[in-house]
Amino acid sequence: QVQLVESGGGLVQPGESLRLSCTASGSINSMPIMGWYRQDPGKERELVATITSRGRPNYSGSVKERFTISRENTKNTVYLQMNSLKPEDTAVYVCYARNSLAVEGMNYWGKGTLVTVSS
Repeated sequence: QVQLVESGGGLVQPGESLRLSCTASGSINSMPIMGWYRQDPGKERELVATITSRGRPNYSGSVKERFTISRENTKNTVYLQMNSLKPEDTAVYVCYARNSLAVEGMNYWGKGTLVTVSS
């Protein structure tokens, strides 16, 4: 049993910032990959950012240099610092983790936290 619990979403105006957190708990050891996806109703889920256990990040082009992903391995927690938020960033942000880079690895998903960017 693995659970991912997100926090930090909310309503902000364009240009403001939010910091999301996600903590993994349960039957886990290390999570080589943790990160964030986002999804609006009627739209496909899209990658926001991922980060390896060694701190190597990967960002989508739409958020690069505005968002920063980080993690604390000892706490199984991943963060997403979101700056210069735009209305098009509005979505449910979902935490993601993978327990292995091997093909038999498992993906885990949180329930999501809503980010709304509106004036």
